[in-house]
Amino acid sequence: MLNKFERYPLTFGPTPIEKLDRLGKHQGGKVEIYAKREDCNSGLAFGGNKLRKLEYIIPAAIASKADTLVSIGGVQSNHTRMVAAVAAKIGMKCVLVQESWVPHEDAGYDRVRNILLSRIMGAEVRVVDEGFDIGIRGSWEAALDEVKSRGGRPYAIPAGASVHTLGGLGYVGFAEEVRAQEKQLGFGFDYIVVCTVTGSTQAGMVVGFARDGRRRNVIDASATPAQAKAQVLKIARHTSTLVELGEEIDDDDVRLLEGYAYPSYGIPSEETKEAIRLCARLEGMIIDPVYEGKSMQGMIDLVQKGFFPEGSKVLYVHLGGVHRRSTVTAIPFATADLEISAQSEHDPTLL
Repeated sequence: MLNKFERYPLTFGPTPIEKLDRLGKHQGGKVEIYAKREDCNSGLAFGGNKLRKLEYIIPAAIASKADTLVSIGGVQSNHTRMVAAVAAKIGMKCVLVQESWVPHEDAGYDRVRNILLSRIMGAEVRVVDEGFDIGIRGSWEAALDEVKSRGGRPYAIPAGASVHTLGGLGYVGFAEEVRAQEKQLGFGFDYIVVCTVTGSTQAGMVVGFARDGRRRNVIDASATPAQAKAQVLKIARHTSTLVELGEEIDDDDVRLLEGYAYPSYGIPSEETKEAIRLCARLEGMIIDPVYEGKSMQGMIDLVQKGFFPEGSKVLYVHLGGVHRRSTVTAIPFATADLEISAQSEHDPTLL
């Protein structure tokens, strides 16, 4: 579906799929759980899902003769980190607007982790005291105008690369990649669990998996409010036209479960923290408290509630978030708060 679109390679190639066998056994063994490791997709600044989107956007930026990539996200945005990395890789300047999307008490919050990496990579960073929103932001438009006013040639990349006209293509490609891997594995996945905020990751999957009838099997288990669903639908419908899908995307094709987003965007619940510890101690897989932690919490809860029919093969998509609220500060790690039985292969029970 993507042959007619130019792609600038930023990733290593297909990301691995691994079976989370111990986690599956711990959940009763009624479903098989696998992870698609988008966190291992590139050598650029820890990688992650945003690179798949940027691979289809960067050719347009180059063709426009731009000299500066201008994007926006929260103070600890994974997306802006990746825009900074890509700008460095292709030799462009980078201006990033970092808004206060996540409440925090850490005095160093705007000087560490993702935002520090962006600065190290040469990005011009502006911290703006504005709250969370996935729409077009005035602060971003002002940054674009400022680059123009000083003689630069900016290229606009929206939050999460999502509402860009090409923002959904990367995860159409993800679906095609999964299908190729399923042929090698000898089976198909019944459900795909992902986390949605700005929308184009899930939107691209909905379009990509529509080709084999699985559009409604893509489930967001950590939805932000209703605005997100409207944006996913809009991006999916636009992307389906771009790739000439030839099928309508209906409202019911976008499945967002709103029960796992609490207490708010960027703030992990106790259940999210528990899911992070469980995943780390059973599988050695590190997930972040903003995205993957919430979708892991949701998937675990759905398994426990019998949402997935017995025997289902569930693909959890690890989007590759770098820990915005570092796990050290967000999650207490007292050695007694969670232990895994030494007999976990036969009796994988939390003590």
